[in-house]
Amino acid sequence: MPRKPPIARISITIPADTLRLADELAAKLDRPRSWVIGEAVRRWQASIEAETPVHPAPEWVPPPKSSRHEQLHSDMALSIEARVDAAEDANRLDRELQPPCRGVRLTLFDRYEDYLDWKKYEGIIR
Repeated sequence: MPRKPPIARISITIPADTLRLADELAAKLDRPRSWVIGEAVRRWQASIEAETPVHPAPEWVPPPKSSRHEQLHSDMALSIEARVDAAEDANRLDRELQPPCRGVRLTLFDRYEDYLDWKKYEGIIR
């Protein structure tokens, strides 16, 4: 019967999102987390030996600037009334798609008067 290679227990510190990715991959492959991390090290070493190093992915890649500018320009081309109507439609759609919950809701206002009108509409103040 072949002997298993000796193992060593270690403690590492990695970002929580990286650990979550390792756990998801381990579940998908039906393997232990330690196997997934060990396989990553083995593949990294193989890529270095083959002189085709695998570079780590950047932590954050900014979205293309053009899409944000295009959205801003298309929104600014609308009249004020059309922008308000679009915002109300988006809010109505959001409420239809999401069941009411006791969580936090973020609502933004351009003016303090809009905030007071919203509070009156929601029945928070009279």
